Amino acid sequence: MKLLIASDLHGSALCCRLLLDAFRREKADRLVLLGDLLYHGPRNPLPEEYDTMSVTALLNDVADKLLCVRGNCDSEVDQMVLHFPMLADSALLYADGLAIFATHGHLHGPDNPPPLKQGDFLLCGHTHLPVRRDCGTFTYLNPGSLSLPKNGTPRSYMTLENGVFTWYDLATGADFPPLG
Repeated sequence: MKLLIASDLHGSALCCRLLLDAFRREKADRLVLLGDLLYHGPRNPLPEEYDTMSVTALLNDVADKLLCVRGNCDSEVDQMVLHFPMLADSALLYADGLAIFATHGHLHGPDNPPPLKQGDFLLCGHTHLPVRRDCGTFTYLNPGSLSLPKNGTPRSYMTLENGVFTWYDLATGADFPPLG
């Protein structure tokens, strides 16, 4: 099974279209979204082509392919217009023999992880930085941000296929090494 993993869309219709293009191009089986789907929040600028109604329609069209967790900018009112569940704070995924704790990153992160077993993966968004970091007993992974990347990093997503995580530039589709 191939997963495409992304975070921090923040209502950008442009980035949502690019994400769904990448999802089709990658021929992924599921799209895992790590929160902050529709709104930009009070600390962020408006992302390019901010249009929450268009993002809602685009995501609803692929509802059967989505697995989502709630971000700090997501709310119950969002769930009223989305045709897929997105209010869980976390999900435990098992893929390619890996145990992956998926969450947005505002409640649990590399400095305050949930209970994890040796060798588990902690998958978060929230920081808008693409990262892979060995934390001793677990590995922290962040796909970066689709719409509002930080520190000069590209708009990005990642895939998991055959036990390998790979980061990609949303605009070009080129893979790149994450921050360590």
